[in-house]
Amino acid sequence: MRRSARDTDESAAKVTRRGLFLGGSMAAVIAVLGARMRHMQVDQAEEFRLLAEDNRISIRLIPPARGLIHDRNGKILAGNEQNYRVVISRDDAGNVEDVLNRLSGILPISAEDFERALKEARKRSPLPIIVSDRLNWDDVSKVAINAPALPGVSPEVGLSRIYPRDFDFAHIIGYVGPVSDRDLARLDEPDPLLQTPKFQIGKIGVETWMEDDLRGKAGNRRVEVNAVGRVMRELGRQEGVAGADIRLTIDADVQNFVQARLGDESAAAVVMDVQNGDILAIASAPSFDPNLFVRGISHTDYNLLTENDHRPLANKSVAGAYPPGSTFKMVTALAALEAGSITTATSVNCPGHYDVGGRKFHCWRRGGHGKVSLDRALAESCDVFFYDIAMRVGIDKIAEMGRKLGLGERHDIPMSAITDGLMPDKAWKQERYKREWVIGDTVNASIGQGFVLASPLQLAVMTARIASGRAVSPRLIHSISGVAQPEDPGASLGLDASMLNAVRQGMYAVSNSQRGTGYSARIEDKALRMAGKSGTSQVRNISTAERASGVISNNNLPWIRRDHALFVGFAPFDAPRYAAAVVVEHGGGGSTVAGPIVRDALLRAMSDGLPPLSAYPASQRNRIDTQQRGLVLRDADGNLPESTRA
Repeated sequence: MRRSARDTDESAAKVTRRGLFLGGSMAAVIAVLGARMRHMQVDQAEEFRLLAEDNRISIRLIPPARGLIHDRNGKILAGNEQNYRVVISRDDAGNVEDVLNRLSGILPISAEDFERALKEARKRSPLPIIVSDRLNWDDVSKVAINAPALPGVSPEVGLSRIYPRDFDFAHIIGYVGPVSDRDLARLDEPDPLLQTPKFQIGKIGVETWMEDDLRGKAGNRRVEVNAVGRVMRELGRQEGVAGADIRLTIDADVQNFVQARLGDESAAAVVMDVQNGDILAIASAPSFDPNLFVRGISHTDYNLLTENDHRPLANKSVAGAYPPGSTFKMVTALAALEAGSITTATSVNCPGHYDVGGRKFHCWRRGGHGKVSLDRALAESCDVFFYDIAMRVGIDKIAEMGRKLGLGERHDIPMSAITDGLMPDKAWKQERYKREWVIGDTVNASIGQGFVLASPLQLAVMTARIASGRAVSPRLIHSISGVAQPEDPGASLGLDASMLNAVRQGMYAVSNSQRGTGYSARIEDKALRMAGKSGTSQVRNISTAERASGVISNNNLPWIRRDHALFVGFAPFDAPRYAAAVVVEHGGGGSTVAGPIVRDALLRAMSDGLPPLSAYPASQRNRIDTQQRGLVLRDADGNLPESTRA
């Protein structure tokens, strides 16, 4: 059938309208696409260029070299050693767990490190994650050879802390360890460097107190990576700023000698310059190897340290608070002299005990000392003399003098857990116990017992102030980045010279009078002679029945119940230069145990090497020579004898 002309015209019109509609729609779409392309290619060109650059370029932090720590003569105490490690970038690795599984087939990765790396990856941190460190060159080579199968994985060379003099400086310098949440919480401002996995900061000692100086500022490097996250080349680098180098006042050789001299005792010793407060040695025994903590200490090693009854992790030199015993008697004497309660000629009769309110306070010598004045009371350590003069002057004046000599004060040096000690008075007891101070408290305090507590550092400061007559303060930091830290010789104590001289003469008699309690620990060389004071502090109560039958000797008691042995001294007597204090926990007699250590420490500080045998009494030289030759000391390069190395 033939269509009419009208039908043909209507069909053509429909086609034309459809074509116009479709053509218009297509033109509109093309126009929109064109406009969008122009917007993206022209208006947003810079933005997309940067995005593309970010996909190709990775910015990575460069941890700075940690500052070095030296002794006063420039010997390295804390340094840095090269450390090979393997890192993984979460963004470049893709499936981190899959890559780690492949990597563990090449390197020995512990389950702990594997889980830690996964945990860090889940935090979606852009920073590279350290999977394994302290690798040898063979391990690094294996990773490099298998690089195509390990996207996002790359070997790096970093620096790790090392302590070449390990045990000698563990309590002074401390050690570094991984950043904890607690460390981050203490920061005033966040530091991106501390977010770096396995980055280490100071944990105790100088390492933590001088952290801001030692850490330095991070640098960065721009690297080009390919589609699988492999680093292709380094495009730029901005070096960080190394941490400041710190020089201590410690003499490494004196420190080594003192640490060795303490031996296996649970003890502490401090040697300081009485003229400027510089600490030459500050030792705590037994010690530990801080390198174990840097590398990650095992549970076995850690348990050995924590279960040791001699507490090697405790820094007894500054954190230990002990009854000072008879080393406190100089404080009582100076308080009574300054208050005018006694004169240097005052004498007291000692029958072996002192009666107060129906209670007897005993002298260490059961039969008493008879009539004694200040010099003999110090030399022979007569307790009754100090009981008597303490009752005259009172506890508040004694406490005031103790604080003037540095007791009950926290000395500001960069070491951890420094104790304030305790210099009690009437107000303290009322506040602490809500009870009145009683006469017996004063009697006990007069000989450094009762509530009185002091650290070896405080006892050394006390001795230095008596020797110099000035309020000298301890100093541990000699310089930072070559800039010397200020010395403070201290203002005058304001004590009458005749009073100080009377106490010093009594201390001289302790070490140099045949009746002195420290005579066996004397220095024979007249130019180097020492003035000292022994002390024995009780850690147990002695019952009336035991006194009647005879006090049990320390040798017959378990170690933990024996008295602490203490001794303080300064030398040379005629021109004081160094002061020392030693506490030997449960050591027994201060004069026989702690006295010889103080003598040897002072002699070592005054000598270029081992103390000369001529400084010792002739009858002791053979024994001293054998003892000195038996000490495990470091050589000129700081190395221990080959036979002592693990």
